[in-house]
Amino acid sequence: MDHPIPSQRILPTLNRDGTRRLVRPKLFSGSYHKRRRIVGWSLIALFVGLPFVRLGGKPAVLLDIPHRQFTLLGHTFLPTDGVLLAFLMLSVFVGVFLVTALLGRAWCGWGCPQTVYLEFVFRPIEQWLEGSRGQQLKLDKEGPNAKRVLKWGIFGLLSVAVANVFLAYFVRPSELLHWMTHSPFEHPTGALVVLGASALVFFDFAYFREQMCTVICPYARLQSALLDRRSLIVGYDRKRGEPRGGGRAAGGDCIDCKACVIACPTGIDIRDGLQLECVSCTQCVDACNSVMQRLKKPEGLIRYASQDWFATGKQGSWLRPRVLVYSVLVLGLLTGLLLLGREHSKPAEVTVLRGIGAPFVARAADIQNQLRIKVANRGEVEQVFAIAIEDAGDSQLIAPENPLHVAAGGQATTTVFVLSPRSAFSAGTRPIEVVVSSPDGFTARTPYHLLGP
Repeated sequence: MDHPIPSQRILPTLNRDGTRRLVRPKLFSGSYHKRRRIVGWSLIALFVGLPFVRLGGKPAVLLDIPHRQFTLLGHTFLPTDGVLLAFLMLSVFVGVFLVTALLGRAWCGWGCPQTVYLEFVFRPIEQWLEGSRGQQLKLDKEGPNAKRVLKWGIFGLLSVAVANVFLAYFVRPSELLHWMTHSPFEHPTGALVVLGASALVFFDFAYFREQMCTVICPYARLQSALLDRRSLIVGYDRKRGEPRGGGRAAGGDCIDCKACVIACPTGIDIRDGLQLECVSCTQCVDACNSVMQRLKKPEGLIRYASQDWFATGKQGSWLRPRVLVYSVLVLGLLTGLLLLGREHSKPAEVTVLRGIGAPFVARAADIQNQLRIKVANRGEVEQVFAIAIEDAGDSQLIAPENPLHVAAGGQATTTVFVLSPRSAFSAGTRPIEVVVSSPDGFTARTPYHLLGP
């Protein structure tokens, strides 16, 4: 069955017949591009170097999923830190909401690795090898030549490098170095992970490109909920620019040169208004400003402003309900994170649980309580933890594994028994204190109630 062809393009990356429209933007090196280049290369340096920085003897960032340990800024989060991780993630998400409400999609255009690597690493290499936008479009029609094949080879090597840096956030650098310098047959799983990550990076930056932002990333589709009419966006001043094509004599400054369109890395026309494909990269701003300079007209026909400013000429107060709500939420979450962080900053964490099965066992001469003691070692070296009880009177501790050895960054659980005379219980309980200590000075005291008749 034949489907009707639409009268106009539905998406900027699709032709009317549904085929892929390759976007080959033209670079206009203006003031915004120079600032973005400084920010971009600073972020690349941070991204490459951060996994290898150590704080307090620990990696600055290590998301060790197999061992269920997340290290951020030298602090290790264990599976027992679920609440702390939840506060951290919520703080990040609400922080993104706050930044978006104030600055629009500034993250997408200035800080997202997808944009930074594409616009300041992969695309410059492509333009250096293949030439201008017109030459690239010609290659798209005629097919690849030696320069394009060379470009793909360089992209392949870059993809392996970027993938390895990315994996350094999930694998300890020493282990990753072993993967890189030894035969893949010695570590087939690691080799497959590196190969898969490299292939995904190559597919993204060599082919998929802007579709990652417009098709896959959900952030663009949240714009309608996160932005309001006072949020900062990249927009076109219709009052000044329309009608197009005739210059000031016809009433508008836009000469319809389409420089903003051919500069856009997602292929949109910014003059059509706010669109989910816009990543606020400001390349259209530099393109339009360069034209305005040649025409001896004021810059800023396309610029950063709010929708209210473009419509009424007035910005309005940046302090509005959603900004206040997001700010209060961020402040509350960060305060909770700080308080919980202080509680979880100890070198070890001790949890005392009741044993599995009957709450107690009544024997001929005494009452037996079974306890499970779980110790999580947050340190970088193995520790031994001694287990004792206090305020127990004539109760007796029987611990088959005492002291308890716990590996660095690991946790261990042991079962102990407390034998108490029947006369020690009042109303069926007896309070004691379980004490777990280590040679380095750590001591944890946990109140506990023995059960009895």
